[in-house]
Amino acid sequence: MATEAESVELVGDEVVNNVARAALFAALTGAFAYVSFPNPISPVPVSLQVLGVFLAGIFLGPVWGGVSMGFYLAAGAAGAPVFAGGSAGLGPLAGYTAGFLWSYPVAAALVGAVVHGLDGLADPGTIRTARLVAGMTAGTVAIYTLGTVGFAVVQNVGLIEAFAVSAVAFIPFEAVKMAAAVGIVRSDAAAAA
Repeated sequence: MATEAESVELVGDEVVNNVARAALFAALTGAFAYVSFPNPISPVPVSLQVLGVFLAGIFLGPVWGGVSMGFYLAAGAAGAPVFAGGSAGLGPLAGYTAGFLWSYPVAAALVGAVVHGLDGLADPGTIRTARLVAGMTAGTVAIYTLGTVGFAVVQNVGLIEAFAVSAVAFIPFEAVKMAAAVGIVRSDAAAAA
């Protein structure tokens, strides 16, 4: 009796590549959590995590950008020190910054949807700057909305007070992160040319 053996492809190359890229952007966001500097307006330092969210949405699009930030949250929840200041575990996902962290998958997906639309990925280097900025602005609104609500709930304060304490001092730095993201996209396009 002869037996035949056939190769079965369980997962396609495209899925493997997308998972690897999503994991890379999750790791990049975790590395950005360690890059922080004092905020002159607030006792809470500014980190570059949101830059990772922006880049994930821009380079991976709405689906895989969101998945990437889901990987980021899962890694931190599992104990990898990828949250701000090298923190990890479930504490940051339930504390006063929880709304900000939980917003990252939503924000990356929103950035990707605005930048690329919903019908496929475009080369980020060919996308107009105004569209890149619009996507990142939409992502920032999502981050600040969910972050402010989360802060208000955990700290038991009103939304205006929560926004004033947890978000206002960081708004100018988001503009710098947006400029950095545009610079990265443009330098990547120049390097590819």
